[in-house]
Amino acid sequence: MKILIYLGHPAQYMFLRETINQLSRKGIKLRILIKTKDILETLLQNDNQLYTNILVKPRGNSIISIFTSLLKRIYNVYHQTLLFKPNIMIGTDSSIAIVGKLLHVHRITIIEDDYEVIKLLGGLAYPFTETILCPNICKVGKWDSKKIGYDGYMKLGYLHPNVFKLNTQSITKYNLPLKYSIIRLSQLVAYHDKNIDGIDNQFLDQIIMTLHDESYSVFISAESSIHSRYDKYLLNINPNHMHQVLAHSAILISDSQSMSVEASLLGIPSIRISSFAGKISVLEELEHQYRLTYGIDPKYPEKIIRQLKQLLYTKNIKSKFANRQSKMITDKIDVTAFLVWFLDNYPKSIQTISNNPQYLSKFK
Repeated sequence: MKILIYLGHPAQYMFLRETINQLSRKGIKLRILIKTKDILETLLQNDNQLYTNILVKPRGNSIISIFTSLLKRIYNVYHQTLLFKPNIMIGTDSSIAIVGKLLHVHRITIIEDDYEVIKLLGGLAYPFTETILCPNICKVGKWDSKKIGYDGYMKLGYLHPNVFKLNTQSITKYNLPLKYSIIRLSQLVAYHDKNIDGIDNQFLDQIIMTLHDESYSVFISAESSIHSRYDKYLLNINPNHMHQVLAHSAILISDSQSMSVEASLLGIPSIRISSFAGKISVLEELEHQYRLTYGIDPKYPEKIIRQLKQLLYTKNIKSKFANRQSKMITDKIDVTAFLVWFLDNYPKSIQTISNNPQYLSKFK
């Protein structure tokens, strides 16, 4: 069997990394395609993964740039597919769905966002894809017949306890303080981030002051350049160690949906400051069912600071969140184990699930 994988974001590689390793050990031939995006290429290089970068130059943020980039990806994915002749194509990008449809190749679209949040991607990918693979909680609009849902989250593909192990030794060289917080600042330039607000500099100062008042050290992780006055807070680490550093932190304050999910899966309290608050099913479940994160719109700064202080003042907060995390993990499957089985047996795996929806419980 041969599988072509397209990765357009570091989180997509993290999601599939262990699956890639296990499929390779099974003797399945893989071809990984990427585009230049944040630290994606660095992560692959650090893991000695073979890949082909089909879009070396980062795209612009205009609508014209977005669609021009899509056309380039479709062309390059088409060319790579003709050369590799895969049995399955998998990825989030619509180029996988479109090219797979054109060449009559099995194609799987992996997502973790609701259709209402990613309407452009959904509108381009869902009509052409064969399977939409996503958490049960996700809504895919009128394409529900193509959905294969699972009790889990994409990020459990790399943060489930069967895959992710706490390793203090990996971060000792950074000499981190005993009590530190992380502030994550997103670039907010994706097409679905239009008109979405996050953390501005004025409010960032207030957050830092609040954390310092409670004797928390502050580190900032930023997707793009930030004002030089924050340079002293920048988190300078090997990107492959980010989740170890996050797992040992006391709290995350972020305008990143992705890192807020990651913190939740690691049992780290988080406040996500974003106009997306209340709109994303995965985060809504993590907030209201498991009480692992708190989403607040940035137009309510007083509410955000009040919630931050409440968390900072909570006694035994580490053990409380560990118990909540344990409950969540008990409810969910080992996503990597499921993915390896699903892809290794595709498309028969769809029939297996259709005939016996309880089959997935074997991956708990």
